[in-house]
Amino acid sequence: MRNFTLITALLLCSLSWISVSASESHTVEVQSGGDVTLMCSNISSTQTHTEWFRVINRTKPSCVSSMYGSDSEALHCDGFENGFKMSSNISTVFLNITRVNSSHSGLYFCGFNQSNHIVLGNAIYLQLQDIYSVIFLVDGMTNIMNVILTVLTVFLTIVIIVLAVKIRKLQTAVNEELQPERNKVNPALTYINCDLGSDELNYAALNFQAQPKRSRRPASEREMEPHVVYAATR
Repeated sequence: MRNFTLITALLLCSLSWISVSASESHTVEVQSGGDVTLMCSNISSTQTHTEWFRVINRTKPSCVSSMYGSDSEALHCDGFENGFKMSSNISTVFLNITRVNSSHSGLYFCGFNQSNHIVLGNAIYLQLQDIYSVIFLVDGMTNIMNVILTVLTVFLTIVIIVLAVKIRKLQTAVNEELQPERNKVNPALTYINCDLGSDELNYAALNFQAQPKRSRRPASEREMEPHVVYAATR
């Protein structure tokens, strides 16, 4: 087992970063103190040695744990005895990490020994989601809500202004329709203004036509009253 691990590590050290990053990979984010389970597709059709490796900052791969088949007990490499648990079934190889912290971040991938050749499985980049990322996410949502509220406020303000202008125009139109009726001269009232000069008198005469009155007086006395003329000087 140890010889296989040593040979595998030496072979992996000879691989470039391009060959590692070219395999299928994705990113998994986990909060500090949480648990995560990494999964790698089991590409071997027979019982074989399987290992998990980790790469940090493009350094050489470090052995995490290894096992033979799905029924054997997993062996953990130096420095990975606590918090790591490897398991496997026919289709998937698992690596469970508990109480994740910043030291667990890195690129994880599994390797299979097939016909004395190391075949690499898919790679998984484990990224720690610290409190600052959570705060940044919350701040981002808050900024989005502020933008939405600002847009709604501006929209409602524009609607109110448009309605106020329309109401003002309607009131002006109604007043213009009523103004000619107010300017009509009463036919029973005549106003005369005679301006004869600064040294002359100005006369204003009002002529009212008396309405017939019903009276019990004789018909000879029920005649139309004469016109009444008022004169004013200034």
